[in-house]
Amino acid sequence: MGFLAHLTEKPWLEGESQGVDTDGGGIFSLPTPQIGLRVFLIVATVLFTLFIVAYTDRMVVADWRPMPEPWLLWVNTALLIASSVALHGAWVGADRGRIDDVRAGLYAAGVFAFAFLAGQILAWQQLVAMGYFAASNPANAFFYLFTALHALHLLGGLVAWGRTTAKVRRGLAPGQVHLSVELCAIYWHFLLVVWLVLFGLLLLT
Repeated sequence: MGFLAHLTEKPWLEGESQGVDTDGGGIFSLPTPQIGLRVFLIVATVLFTLFIVAYTDRMVVADWRPMPEPWLLWVNTALLIASSVALHGAWVGADRGRIDDVRAGLYAAGVFAFAFLAGQILAWQQLVAMGYFAASNPANAFFYLFTALHALHLLGGLVAWGRTTAKVRRGLAPGQVHLSVELCAIYWHFLLVVWLVLFGLLLLT
């Protein structure tokens, strides 16, 4: 139980602590938050993969009726790409010791991320208004499941983003926030890849 609890703690939120074994090579020479993020991303990848496999198996059944993709999903995709690019810019700024670039990247990433979540809610509302309820068809249920699960992961990332932004607002130097910014950027890139895969799957089917 202790090990399972540790996996769910999102240890990259715990600051800039160092790794568990800096004498060896490989993953154990990484800071502890980086190890925790890698483990979390592996678990999340397995989870999304299982849902995708279930989706592709279920869609061949006769009662499957694909639902339309609201145009807002294209806008939301652009917003998530912009958020990921902005966080990458903050990461580059931290590498170069430019705190203004870090601050601007974090602020822009947050704005785009919240706009993405708002856009997802609007897309759900549009579909419900058109009569596409989760319980009315398996395709609908999978759509809401995929988008809600992805949104929950993004909300979790916004917690880390908020703590990192708070460090920058307190006046910490780029070197003091570098690890936090790096982990946020990596997590955002992961969420972007997951969303592109899910969105592409929805479009193809």
